Amino acid sequence: MTALFRPTVSKRILFFLLVDIVLSLLSFYMAYLLRFNFHIPERYFVHFWSVWALLVFFKIGAMFFFKSYFIIWRFFGFGDAANIVKAHIAAYGLFVVIYLLFSPVFQPFPRSVILIDFFLSILFIGLLRASKRFWNESFREHAVKPTLLVGANSKTGTIIQSALKDEIDYYPVAIAALENDGNIRDAYIHNVRIYDIERIAEVVKEKQIVSAILTETVKQAELRALVDRLNALEIKEIKQVKLLGSEHEKLEDLSIEDLLARHPKDLDLDVIEHFIQDKTVLITGAGGSIGSEIVRQCFLFGAASLVLVDNGEYNLYRIGEEVPSADLRLIDVTDEKTMDSLMASVKPEIVIHAAAYKHVPICEHNPKPAVWNNVKGTKCVIDASIAHAVEKLVIISTDKAVRPTSVMGATKRVTELYAQNVESRQTEIVAVRFGNVLGSSGSVIPKFKEQIENGGPVTVTHPDMTRYFMLIPEACQLVLQTAAMAKGGELFILDMGEPVKIIDLAKQMIRLYGKEEMIDIVFSGLRPGEKLYEELLLDESEQKTQYSSVFIARPTRYDIGQLTDDIEALLMAENKVEALRKIVPEFTREDWL
Repeated sequence: MTALFRPTVSKRILFFLLVDIVLSLLSFYMAYLLRFNFHIPERYFVHFWSVWALLVFFKIGAMFFFKSYFIIWRFFGFGDAANIVKAHIAAYGLFVVIYLLFSPVFQPFPRSVILIDFFLSILFIGLLRASKRFWNESFREHAVKPTLLVGANSKTGTIIQSALKDEIDYYPVAIAALENDGNIRDAYIHNVRIYDIERIAEVVKEKQIVSAILTETVKQAELRALVDRLNALEIKEIKQVKLLGSEHEKLEDLSIEDLLARHPKDLDLDVIEHFIQDKTVLITGAGGSIGSEIVRQCFLFGAASLVLVDNGEYNLYRIGEEVPSADLRLIDVTDEKTMDSLMASVKPEIVIHAAAYKHVPICEHNPKPAVWNNVKGTKCVIDASIAHAVEKLVIISTDKAVRPTSVMGATKRVTELYAQNVESRQTEIVAVRFGNVLGSSGSVIPKFKEQIENGGPVTVTHPDMTRYFMLIPEACQLVLQTAAMAKGGELFILDMGEPVKIIDLAKQMIRLYGKEEMIDIVFSGLRPGEKLYEELLLDESEQKTQYSSVFIARPTRYDIGQLTDDIEALLMAENKVEALRKIVPEFTREDWL
Protein backbone atom coordinates (compact mmCIF):
# COMPACT_ATOMS: atom_id res chain seq x y z
CA MET A 1 0.00 0.00 0.00
CA THR A 2 2.90 2.36 0.81
CA ALA A 3 4.40 1.81 -2.64
CA LEU A 4 1.11 2.90 -4.22
CA PHE A 5 1.42 6.40 -2.75
CA ARG A 6 5.17 6.75 -3.20
CA PRO A 7 5.81 9.67 -5.60
CA THR A 8 7.25 8.90 -9.02
CA VAL A 9 7.68 10.96 -12.18
CA SER A 10 4.86 9.15 -14.02
CA LYS A 11 2.45 9.48 -11.08
CA ARG A 12 3.25 13.19 -10.75
CA ILE A 13 2.63 13.80 -14.47
CA LEU A 14 -0.66 11.89 -14.35
CA PHE A 15 -1.79 13.80 -11.27
CA PHE A 16 -1.11 17.21 -12.75
CA LEU A 17 -2.60 16.17 -16.09
CA LEU A 18 -5.92 15.15 -14.53
CA VAL A 19 -6.03 18.16 -12.22
CA ASP A 20 -5.25 20.55 -15.08
CA ILE A 21 -8.14 19.09 -17.10
CA VAL A 22 -10.51 19.62 -14.17
CA LEU A 23 -9.16 23.14 -13.50
CA SER A 24 -9.42 24.01 -17.20
CA LEU A 25 -13.07 22.96 -17.21
CA LEU A 26 -13.71 25.00 -14.08
CA SER A 27 -11.96 28.12 -15.40
CA PHE A 28 -13.71 27.85 -18.78
CA TYR A 29 -17.13 27.53 -17.15
CA MET A 30 -16.40 30.44 -14.79
CA ALA A 31 -15.32 32.53 -17.79
CA TYR A 32 -18.76 31.89 -19.29
CA LEU A 33 -20.45 32.83 -16.01
CA LEU A 34 -18.50 36.06 -15.70
CA ARG A 35 -19.07 36.95 -19.35
CA PHE A 36 -22.89 36.60 -19.02
CA ASN A 37 -23.21 37.85 -15.45
CA PHE A 38 -23.98 34.31 -14.22
CA HIS A 39 -26.94 33.83 -16.63
CA ILE A 40 -25.64 31.98 -19.69
CA PRO A 41 -27.95 31.92 -22.74
CA GLU A 42 -28.52 28.35 -23.86
CA ARG A 43 -27.56 29.00 -27.48
CA TYR A 44 -23.96 29.83 -26.44
CA PHE A 45 -23.53 26.35 -25.02
CA VAL A 46 -23.60 24.81 -28.47
CA HIS A 47 -19.83 24.85 -28.93
CA PHE A 48 -18.87 24.82 -25.24
CA TRP A 49 -17.42 21.31 -25.15
CA SER A 50 -15.70 21.40 -28.53
CA VAL A 51 -13.99 24.74 -27.80
CA TRP A 52 -13.02 23.57 -24.33
CA ALA A 53 -11.57 20.31 -25.68
CA LEU A 54 -9.52 22.16 -28.30
CA LEU A 55 -8.20 24.61 -25.72
CA VAL A 56 -7.27 21.79 -23.31
CA PHE A 57 -5.50 19.94 -26.11
CA PHE A 58 -3.39 23.01 -26.98
CA LYS A 59 -2.83 23.84 -23.30
CA ILE A 60 -1.61 20.37 -22.31
CA GLY A 61 0.64 20.21 -25.37
CA ALA A 62 2.18 23.58 -24.52
CA MET A 63 2.60 22.61 -20.85
CA PHE A 64 4.50 19.51 -21.93
CA PHE A 65 6.62 21.59 -24.30
CA PHE A 66 7.58 23.99 -21.51
CA LYS A 67 8.17 21.04 -19.11
CA SER A 68 5.52 22.20 -16.65
CA TYR A 69 4.61 18.58 -15.94
CA PHE A 70 8.13 17.69 -14.86
CA ILE A 71 8.52 20.12 -11.97
CA ILE A 72 8.76 18.97 -8.36
CA TRP A 73 5.61 20.26 -6.70
CA ARG A 74 7.18 21.51 -3.46
CA PHE A 75 9.99 23.22 -5.43
CA PHE A 76 7.74 25.33 -7.66
CA GLY A 77 9.51 28.63 -8.33
CA PHE A 78 9.50 31.80 -10.40
CA GLY A 79 10.94 30.08 -13.46
CA ASP A 80 8.21 27.43 -13.35
CA ALA A 81 5.53 30.12 -13.03
CA ALA A 82 7.00 31.89 -16.06
CA ASN A 83 6.83 28.64 -18.03
CA ILE A 84 3.12 28.25 -17.18
CA VAL A 85 2.46 31.76 -18.51
CA LYS A 86 4.46 30.98 -21.67
CA ALA A 87 2.50 27.75 -22.15
CA HIS A 88 -0.80 29.63 -21.87
CA ILE A 89 0.30 32.34 -24.30
CA ALA A 90 1.30 29.64 -26.78
CA ALA A 91 -1.88 27.59 -26.33
CA TYR A 92 -4.34 30.48 -26.42
CA GLY A 93 -2.43 32.17 -29.21
CA LEU A 94 -2.68 29.02 -31.30
CA PHE A 95 -6.40 28.80 -30.54
CA VAL A 96 -6.93 32.41 -31.65
CA VAL A 97 -5.20 31.63 -34.96
CA ILE A 98 -7.45 28.60 -35.47
CA TYR A 99 -10.50 30.65 -34.49
CA LEU A 100 -9.65 33.42 -36.97
CA LEU A 101 -9.08 30.93 -39.77
CA PHE A 102 -12.27 28.95 -39.12
CA SER A 103 -14.48 31.52 -37.44
CA PRO A 104 -17.85 30.32 -38.88
CA VAL A 105 -17.33 26.87 -37.39
CA PHE A 106 -17.30 28.30 -33.85
CA GLN A 107 -20.39 30.54 -34.16
CA PRO A 108 -22.12 31.46 -31.97
CA PHE A 109 -19.23 31.88 -29.54
CA PRO A 110 -18.45 34.77 -27.13
CA ARG A 111 -14.84 35.68 -27.96
CA SER A 112 -14.28 37.55 -24.69
CA VAL A 113 -14.57 34.20 -22.87
CA ILE A 114 -11.14 33.30 -24.25
CA LEU A 115 -9.52 36.35 -22.65
CA ILE A 116 -11.27 35.77 -19.30
CA ASP A 117 -10.43 32.07 -19.36
CA PHE A 118 -6.78 32.88 -20.16
CA PHE A 119 -6.33 34.73 -16.89
CA LEU A 120 -8.47 32.37 -14.82
CA SER A 121 -6.58 29.32 -16.10
CA ILE A 122 -3.21 30.86 -15.27
CA LEU A 123 -4.52 31.76 -11.80
CA PHE A 124 -5.98 28.33 -11.02
CA ILE A 125 -3.14 26.24 -12.42
CA GLY A 126 -0.47 28.57 -11.01
CA LEU A 127 -2.01 28.62 -7.54
CA LEU A 128 -2.21 24.85 -7.49
CA ARG A 129 1.47 24.55 -8.40
CA ALA A 130 2.50 27.15 -5.82
CA SER A 131 0.33 25.82 -3.01
CA LYS A 132 2.75 23.20 -1.67
CA ARG A 133 5.74 25.55 -1.91
CA PHE A 134 3.74 28.17 0.02
CA TRP A 135 2.74 25.59 2.63
CA ASN A 136 6.33 24.35 3.09
CA GLU A 137 7.82 27.80 3.46
CA SER A 138 5.05 29.03 5.77
CA PHE A 139 4.85 26.11 8.14
CA ARG A 140 8.22 24.34 7.90
CA GLU A 141 11.25 25.45 9.85
CA HIS A 142 13.55 25.13 6.83
CA ALA A 143 12.40 26.28 3.41
CA VAL A 144 13.73 24.46 0.38
CA LYS A 145 16.53 26.20 -1.49
CA PRO A 146 16.97 26.41 -5.28
CA THR A 147 20.23 24.54 -5.76
CA LEU A 148 22.92 24.10 -8.40
CA LEU A 149 24.39 20.60 -8.64
CA VAL A 150 28.02 20.73 -9.73
CA GLY A 151 28.96 17.57 -11.62
CA ALA A 152 26.93 15.20 -13.80
CA ASN A 153 27.21 11.64 -12.49
CA SER A 154 25.32 8.93 -10.62
CA LYS A 155 25.56 10.90 -7.37
CA THR A 156 23.79 13.78 -9.08
CA GLY A 157 20.84 11.52 -9.84
CA THR A 158 20.78 10.29 -6.26
CA ILE A 159 20.65 13.85 -4.92
CA ILE A 160 17.72 14.68 -7.22
CA GLN A 161 15.90 11.52 -6.12
CA SER A 162 16.42 12.50 -2.49
CA ALA A 163 14.88 15.88 -3.23
CA LEU A 164 11.90 14.16 -4.86
CA LYS A 165 11.43 12.04 -1.73
CA ASP A 166 11.50 15.13 0.49
CA GLU A 167 14.66 13.90 2.25
CA ILE A 168 16.68 17.09 1.83
CA ASP A 169 15.85 20.80 1.90
CA TYR A 170 17.44 21.47 -1.48
CA TYR A 171 15.70 21.91 -4.81
CA PRO A 172 17.98 20.97 -7.74
CA VAL A 173 17.10 23.37 -10.55
CA ALA A 174 20.23 23.06 -12.69
CA ILE A 175 23.31 20.91 -13.15
CA ALA A 176 26.71 22.31 -14.09
CA ALA A 177 28.88 19.91 -16.10
CA LEU A 178 32.54 20.16 -15.18
CA GLU A 179 33.71 18.21 -18.21
CA ASN A 180 33.79 19.86 -21.62
CA ASP A 181 31.59 17.22 -23.22
CA GLY A 182 29.13 18.33 -25.87
CA ASN A 183 27.12 15.12 -25.43
CA ILE A 184 26.41 16.01 -21.79
CA ARG A 185 25.52 19.66 -22.14
CA ASP A 186 21.80 20.41 -22.55
CA ALA A 187 20.89 16.84 -21.60
CA TYR A 188 18.74 16.08 -18.54
CA ILE A 189 19.09 13.99 -15.39
CA HIS A 190 15.67 13.32 -13.87
CA ASN A 191 14.35 16.31 -15.83
CA VAL A 192 16.98 18.70 -14.46
CA ARG A 193 18.92 20.31 -17.27
CA ILE A 194 22.71 20.10 -17.57
CA TYR A 195 24.50 23.35 -18.42
CA ASP A 196 28.08 24.11 -19.32
CA ILE A 197 30.03 25.35 -16.31
CA GLU A 198 30.76 28.58 -18.19
CA ARG A 199 27.05 29.45 -18.11
CA ILE A 200 26.56 29.22 -14.35
CA ALA A 201 26.42 33.01 -13.86
CA GLU A 202 23.35 33.39 -16.07
CA VAL A 203 21.80 30.17 -14.74
CA VAL A 204 22.23 31.28 -11.11
CA LYS A 205 20.58 34.62 -11.89
CA GLU A 206 17.77 33.16 -13.97
CA LYS A 207 16.83 30.43 -11.49
CA GLN A 208 17.55 32.44 -8.33
CA ILE A 209 19.94 29.79 -7.04
CA VAL A 210 21.09 30.24 -3.43
CA SER A 211 23.05 27.04 -2.73
CA ALA A 212 25.28 24.51 -4.46
CA ILE A 213 26.08 20.83 -3.97
CA LEU A 214 29.33 19.37 -5.30
CA THR A 215 28.85 15.81 -6.52
CA GLU A 216 32.30 15.35 -8.07
CA THR A 217 35.80 15.28 -6.60
CA VAL A 218 37.99 17.87 -8.28
CA LYS A 219 41.61 18.87 -7.92
CA GLN A 220 42.26 21.23 -5.07
CA ALA A 221 43.28 24.22 -7.20
CA GLU A 222 40.15 23.76 -9.32
CA LEU A 223 38.04 23.42 -6.19
CA ARG A 224 39.33 26.70 -4.76
CA ALA A 225 38.67 28.47 -8.07
CA LEU A 226 35.17 26.97 -8.25
CA VAL A 227 34.33 28.03 -4.69
CA ASP A 228 35.59 31.56 -5.37
CA ARG A 229 33.40 31.66 -8.46
CA LEU A 230 30.32 30.49 -6.55
CA ASN A 231 31.00 32.97 -3.74
CA ALA A 232 31.23 35.77 -6.30
CA LEU A 233 27.73 34.76 -7.49
CA GLU A 234 26.44 35.20 -3.90
CA ILE A 235 26.15 31.44 -3.35
CA LYS A 236 27.18 31.15 0.28
CA GLU A 237 25.95 27.67 1.15
CA ILE A 238 28.09 25.03 -0.52
CA LYS A 239 27.65 21.36 0.33
CA GLN A 240 29.42 18.27 -0.90
CA VAL A 241 28.51 14.61 -1.13
CA LYS A 242 30.74 12.87 1.40
CA LEU A 243 29.15 9.48 1.63
CA LEU A 244 26.65 7.52 -0.42
CA GLY A 245 24.80 4.56 0.98
CA SER A 246 22.40 2.26 -0.79
CA GLU A 247 19.63 4.87 -0.76
CA HIS A 248 20.83 7.90 1.17
CA GLU A 249 23.61 10.37 0.65
CA LYS A 250 25.39 12.36 3.32
CA LEU A 251 25.74 16.06 2.64
CA GLU A 252 28.37 18.00 4.52
CA ASP A 253 29.42 21.62 4.49
CA LEU A 254 32.45 22.33 2.37
CA SER A 255 35.18 22.95 4.92
CA ILE A 256 38.39 24.93 4.88
CA GLU A 257 40.21 21.61 5.22
CA ASP A 258 38.76 20.54 1.86
CA LEU A 259 40.10 23.71 0.24
CA LEU A 260 43.57 23.71 1.77
CA ALA A 261 44.54 20.13 2.46
CA ARG A 262 47.30 18.62 0.36
CA HIS A 263 46.28 15.15 -0.77
CA PRO A 264 49.41 13.04 -1.42
CA LYS A 265 49.09 10.94 -4.55
CA ASP A 266 51.64 8.36 -3.52
CA LEU A 267 50.20 6.94 -0.31
CA ASP A 268 50.98 3.24 -0.33
CA LEU A 269 48.48 1.61 2.00
CA ASP A 270 49.84 -1.88 1.33
CA VAL A 271 53.27 -0.84 2.58
CA ILE A 272 51.74 0.67 5.72
CA GLU A 273 49.64 -2.41 6.38
CA HIS A 274 52.64 -4.72 6.01
CA PHE A 275 54.60 -2.48 8.39
CA ILE A 276 51.93 -2.33 11.13
CA GLN A 277 49.96 -5.56 10.85
CA ASP A 278 50.38 -8.03 13.72
CA LYS A 279 52.97 -5.81 15.46
CA THR A 280 53.04 -4.49 19.01
CA VAL A 281 53.10 -0.70 18.68
CA LEU A 282 53.82 1.75 21.50
CA ILE A 283 52.75 5.35 20.89
CA THR A 284 53.70 8.23 23.16
CA GLY A 285 51.60 11.37 23.23
CA ALA A 286 48.76 9.06 22.22
CA GLY A 287 46.06 11.50 23.30
CA GLY A 288 47.28 14.44 21.22
CA SER A 289 46.18 15.46 17.73
CA ILE A 290 48.93 13.56 15.92
CA GLY A 291 49.30 10.74 18.44
CA SER A 292 45.60 9.90 18.54
CA GLU A 293 45.38 9.77 14.74
CA ILE A 294 48.42 7.48 14.60
CA VAL A 295 46.61 5.26 17.11
CA ARG A 296 43.57 5.11 14.84
CA GLN A 297 45.68 4.33 11.79
CA CYS A 298 47.61 1.58 13.57
CA PHE A 299 44.34 0.08 14.77
CA LEU A 300 42.89 0.17 11.24
CA PHE A 301 46.03 -1.40 9.76
CA GLY A 302 45.81 -4.37 12.12
CA ALA A 303 48.34 -3.85 14.91
CA ALA A 304 48.37 -6.89 17.20
CA SER A 305 48.39 -4.69 20.30
CA LEU A 306 48.57 -0.97 21.02
CA VAL A 307 50.26 0.51 24.08
CA LEU A 308 49.18 4.12 24.50
CA VAL A 309 51.28 6.47 26.62
CA ASP A 310 50.22 9.97 27.67
CA ASN A 311 50.59 12.13 30.77
CA GLY A 312 47.08 13.60 30.38
CA GLU A 313 44.36 11.45 31.91
CA TYR A 314 41.48 12.90 29.89
CA ASN A 315 43.29 12.67 26.54
CA LEU A 316 44.21 9.08 27.28
CA TYR A 317 40.63 8.31 28.28
CA ARG A 318 39.23 9.77 25.04
CA ILE A 319 41.45 7.74 22.72
CA GLY A 320 40.91 4.69 24.90
CA GLU A 321 37.18 4.99 24.31
CA GLU A 322 37.83 4.79 20.56
CA VAL A 323 40.15 1.80 20.86
CA PRO A 324 38.90 -0.22 23.86
CA SER A 325 41.45 -2.99 23.31
CA ALA A 326 44.40 -0.62 23.79
CA ASP A 327 46.70 -0.79 26.83
CA LEU A 328 46.50 2.68 28.43
CA ARG A 329 49.54 3.93 30.37
CA LEU A 330 49.44 7.21 32.29
CA ILE A 331 53.17 7.92 32.14
CA ASP A 332 55.47 10.94 31.87
CA VAL A 333 58.00 10.14 29.14
CA THR A 334 60.71 12.04 31.05
CA ASP A 335 60.63 9.35 33.77
CA GLU A 336 63.60 7.17 32.72
CA LYS A 337 62.95 4.24 35.06
CA THR A 338 59.24 4.02 34.21
CA MET A 339 59.90 4.19 30.47
CA ASP A 340 62.61 1.55 30.76
CA SER A 341 60.32 -0.71 32.78
CA LEU A 342 57.49 -0.22 30.28
CA MET A 343 59.68 -1.17 27.32
CA ALA A 344 60.90 -4.25 29.18
CA SER A 345 57.38 -5.41 29.99
CA VAL A 346 55.49 -4.78 26.73
CA LYS A 347 58.40 -5.43 24.33
CA PRO A 348 57.13 -3.24 21.46
CA GLU A 349 58.34 -3.89 17.95
CA ILE A 350 57.51 -0.33 16.84
CA VAL A 351 57.65 2.85 18.94
CA ILE A 352 56.21 6.12 17.65
CA HIS A 353 57.17 9.12 19.74
CA ALA A 354 54.63 11.94 19.36
CA ALA A 355 54.78 13.35 22.89
CA ALA A 356 55.94 16.98 22.94
CA TYR A 357 55.04 20.47 23.98
CA LYS A 358 54.27 22.14 20.66
CA HIS A 359 52.66 25.55 21.21
CA VAL A 360 55.30 28.13 20.38
CA PRO A 361 54.21 31.06 22.62
CA ILE A 362 53.74 28.80 25.66
CA CYS A 363 57.15 27.21 25.17
CA GLU A 364 58.68 30.68 24.77
CA HIS A 365 57.39 31.74 28.16
CA ASN A 366 58.16 28.38 29.76
CA PRO A 367 61.55 27.33 28.33
CA LYS A 368 62.53 25.05 31.22
CA PRO A 369 59.56 22.65 31.03
CA ALA A 370 59.67 22.86 27.22
CA VAL A 371 63.31 21.73 27.15
CA TRP A 372 62.73 19.11 29.80
CA ASN A 373 59.69 17.57 28.14
CA ASN A 374 60.83 17.76 24.52
CA VAL A 375 64.54 16.98 24.88
CA LYS A 376 64.66 14.87 28.04
CA GLY A 377 61.46 13.02 27.10
CA THR A 378 62.68 12.17 23.60
CA LYS A 379 66.09 11.09 24.88
CA CYS A 380 64.42 8.78 27.42
CA VAL A 381 62.27 7.19 24.71
CA ILE A 382 65.24 6.76 22.36
CA ASP A 383 67.51 5.29 25.06
CA ALA A 384 64.84 2.89 26.33
CA SER A 385 64.03 1.77 22.77
CA ILE A 386 67.70 1.03 22.05
CA ALA A 387 68.18 -0.74 25.39
CA HIS A 388 65.29 -3.10 24.67
CA ALA A 389 66.03 -3.66 20.98
CA VAL A 390 62.91 -2.06 19.56
CA GLU A 391 62.93 -2.79 15.84
CA LYS A 392 61.83 0.66 14.66
CA LEU A 393 61.56 3.99 16.47
CA VAL A 394 59.83 6.95 14.78
CA ILE A 395 60.39 10.47 16.12
CA ILE A 396 57.82 13.09 15.09
CA SER A 397 59.51 16.41 14.32
CA THR A 398 58.39 19.74 12.87
CA ASP A 399 59.22 22.36 10.26
CA LYS A 400 59.92 24.72 13.16
CA ALA A 401 63.18 22.80 13.72
CA VAL A 402 64.60 24.36 10.54
CA ARG A 403 66.66 27.45 11.41
CA PRO A 404 64.56 27.75 14.59
CA THR A 405 63.46 31.08 16.00
CA SER A 406 61.63 29.56 18.96
CA VAL A 407 62.47 27.41 21.97
CA MET A 408 60.06 24.77 20.74
CA GLY A 409 61.73 24.60 17.30
CA ALA A 410 65.20 24.45 18.85
CA THR A 411 64.24 21.59 21.19
CA LYS A 412 62.92 19.60 18.23
CA ARG A 413 66.15 20.23 16.34
CA VAL A 414 68.11 18.85 19.31
CA THR A 415 66.00 15.68 19.23
CA GLU A 416 66.61 15.32 15.49
CA LEU A 417 70.37 15.54 16.09
CA TYR A 418 70.27 12.96 18.85
CA ALA A 419 68.13 10.58 16.75
CA GLN A 420 70.57 10.88 13.82
CA ASN A 421 73.81 10.42 15.78
CA VAL A 422 73.08 8.07 18.69
CA GLU A 423 74.51 4.56 18.52
CA SER A 424 71.27 2.76 17.75
CA ARG A 425 72.55 -0.83 17.69
CA GLN A 426 69.62 -3.07 16.61
CA THR A 427 67.07 -0.25 16.56
CA GLU A 428 66.31 1.63 13.36
CA ILE A 429 65.65 5.24 14.36
CA VAL A 430 63.99 7.65 11.97
CA ALA A 431 62.83 11.24 12.42
CA VAL A 432 60.00 12.61 10.29
CA ARG A 433 59.57 16.35 9.85
CA PHE A 434 56.40 18.00 8.58
CA GLY A 435 54.44 21.24 8.90
CA ASN A 436 51.05 22.18 10.32
CA VAL A 437 48.21 19.72 10.20
CA LEU A 438 44.70 21.01 9.64
CA GLY A 439 42.49 21.13 12.71
CA SER A 440 45.03 20.07 15.34
CA SER A 441 44.52 21.36 18.87
CA GLY A 442 45.63 24.96 19.21
CA SER A 443 46.11 25.43 15.47
CA VAL A 444 44.87 28.47 13.61
CA ILE A 445 41.80 26.89 11.98
CA PRO A 446 39.90 25.93 15.18
CA LYS A 447 40.83 29.35 16.53
CA PHE A 448 39.43 31.13 13.46
CA LYS A 449 36.25 29.00 13.58
CA GLU A 450 35.64 29.99 17.18
CA GLN A 451 36.25 33.68 16.43
CA ILE A 452 33.89 33.65 13.43
CA GLU A 453 31.15 31.83 15.37
CA ASN A 454 31.52 34.40 18.17
CA GLY A 455 31.07 37.28 15.73
CA GLY A 456 34.72 38.21 15.24
CA PRO A 457 37.06 39.82 14.81
CA VAL A 458 39.42 37.25 13.31
CA THR A 459 42.97 37.89 14.50
CA VAL A 460 45.87 37.31 12.12
CA THR A 461 49.38 37.94 13.39
CA HIS A 462 50.84 39.38 10.16
CA PRO A 463 49.54 39.97 6.60
CA ASP A 464 52.52 38.12 5.06
CA MET A 465 52.55 35.06 7.33
CA THR A 466 52.39 31.71 5.52
CA ARG A 467 52.17 28.11 6.68
CA TYR A 468 52.16 24.61 5.19
CA PHE A 469 49.08 22.48 5.79
CA MET A 470 48.12 18.82 5.49
CA LEU A 471 45.19 16.74 6.76
CA ILE A 472 45.99 14.89 9.99
CA PRO A 473 45.07 11.40 8.68
CA GLU A 474 47.15 11.81 5.53
CA ALA A 475 50.13 13.23 7.43
CA CYS A 476 50.00 10.28 9.82
CA GLN A 477 49.72 7.77 6.99
CA LEU A 478 52.77 9.33 5.33
CA VAL A 479 54.64 9.09 8.65
CA LEU A 480 53.91 5.36 8.83
CA GLN A 481 54.77 4.86 5.17
CA THR A 482 58.06 6.71 5.68
CA ALA A 483 58.87 4.65 8.76
CA ALA A 484 58.24 1.45 6.81
CA MET A 485 60.95 2.25 4.26
CA ALA A 486 63.47 3.74 6.74
CA LYS A 487 66.78 1.97 7.33
CA GLY A 488 67.79 3.98 10.37
CA GLY A 489 69.51 7.30 10.96
CA GLU A 490 67.50 9.26 8.37
CA LEU A 491 65.67 12.52 8.75
CA PHE A 492 62.69 12.37 6.44
CA ILE A 493 60.81 15.43 5.23
CA LEU A 494 57.20 15.30 4.05
CA ASP A 495 56.26 17.44 1.07
CA MET A 496 53.51 19.70 2.44
CA GLY A 497 52.63 21.29 -0.90
CA GLU A 498 52.51 25.03 -1.40
CA PRO A 499 52.51 27.37 1.62
CA VAL A 500 49.24 29.16 2.33
CA LYS A 501 48.94 32.80 3.38
CA ILE A 502 47.14 32.94 6.72
CA ILE A 503 45.28 36.09 5.69
CA ASP A 504 43.88 34.24 2.65
CA LEU A 505 42.88 31.34 4.88
CA ALA A 506 41.02 33.75 7.21
CA LYS A 507 39.19 35.39 4.29
CA GLN A 508 38.21 32.04 2.81
CA MET A 509 36.85 30.80 6.15
CA ILE A 510 34.80 33.96 6.60
CA ARG A 511 33.38 33.48 3.08
CA LEU A 512 32.48 29.86 3.85
CA TYR A 513 30.51 31.10 6.83
CA GLY A 514 28.84 33.73 4.62
CA LYS A 515 29.86 36.57 6.93
CA GLU A 516 32.04 38.84 4.79
CA GLU A 517 30.00 41.89 5.75
CA MET A 518 29.99 41.11 9.47
CA ILE A 519 33.47 39.86 10.40
CA ASP A 520 36.59 42.04 10.45
CA ILE A 521 40.20 40.85 10.27
CA VAL A 522 42.66 42.51 12.62
CA PHE A 523 46.45 42.09 12.80
CA SER A 524 47.79 41.31 16.26
CA GLY A 525 51.52 41.16 15.49
CA LEU A 526 53.98 38.28 15.62
CA ARG A 527 54.12 36.47 18.93
CA PRO A 528 57.40 35.52 20.62
CA GLY A 529 59.25 32.88 18.62
CA GLU A 530 56.95 32.96 15.57
CA LYS A 531 58.25 33.03 12.00
CA LEU A 532 56.64 34.68 9.02
CA TYR A 533 57.58 31.71 6.85
CA GLU A 534 58.15 28.10 7.86
CA GLU A 535 60.78 25.97 6.13
CA LEU A 536 60.96 22.23 5.74
CA LEU A 537 64.48 21.88 4.29
CA LEU A 538 67.69 23.02 5.91
CA ASP A 539 69.45 23.29 2.54
CA GLU A 540 69.20 21.99 -1.01
CA SER A 541 71.00 18.71 -0.35
CA GLU A 542 67.92 16.59 0.33
CA GLN A 543 67.59 13.30 -1.52
CA LYS A 544 64.52 12.05 -3.33
CA THR A 545 62.91 8.76 -2.43
CA GLN A 546 60.70 6.38 -4.36
CA TYR A 547 57.76 8.51 -3.19
CA SER A 548 57.34 12.06 -4.48
CA SER A 549 55.90 13.19 -1.14
CA VAL A 550 58.93 12.10 0.89
CA PHE A 551 62.51 13.43 0.92
CA ILE A 552 65.60 12.63 2.97
CA ALA A 553 67.63 15.47 4.46
CA ARG A 554 71.40 15.35 4.48
CA PRO A 555 72.46 14.04 7.92
CA THR A 556 74.06 16.49 10.34
CA ARG A 557 77.02 14.89 12.07
CA TYR A 558 77.53 15.62 15.75
CA ASP A 559 79.90 13.63 17.93
CA ILE A 560 77.54 11.61 20.11
CA GLY A 561 79.73 11.91 23.20
CA GLN A 562 79.81 15.68 22.85
CA LEU A 563 76.10 15.83 22.04
CA THR A 564 75.24 13.78 25.12
CA ASP A 565 77.32 16.10 27.29
CA ASP A 566 75.75 19.16 25.69
CA ILE A 567 72.25 17.79 26.27
CA GLU A 568 73.06 17.12 29.94
CA ALA A 569 74.37 20.67 30.21
CA LEU A 570 71.20 21.95 28.54
CA LEU A 571 68.99 20.10 31.00
CA MET A 572 70.91 21.53 33.94
CA ALA A 573 71.39 25.06 32.57
CA GLU A 574 69.58 28.02 34.03
CA ASN A 575 69.72 29.87 30.72
CA LYS A 576 68.05 27.40 28.39
CA VAL A 577 68.27 29.72 25.39
CA GLU A 578 72.06 30.00 25.50
CA ALA A 579 72.43 26.25 26.07
CA LEU A 580 70.18 25.56 23.09
CA ARG A 581 72.25 27.92 20.94
CA LYS A 582 75.36 25.92 21.75
CA ILE A 583 73.81 22.78 20.26
CA VAL A 584 71.82 24.55 17.53
CA PRO A 585 73.95 27.53 16.40
CA GLU A 586 71.38 28.56 13.77
CA PHE A 587 68.85 29.19 16.58
CA THR A 588 68.11 32.95 16.32
CA ARG A 589 65.57 33.58 19.07
CA GLU A 590 65.54 37.03 20.58
CA ASP A 591 65.68 37.33 24.36
CA TRP A 592 62.00 37.92 25.00
CA LEU A 593 62.22 37.10 28.69
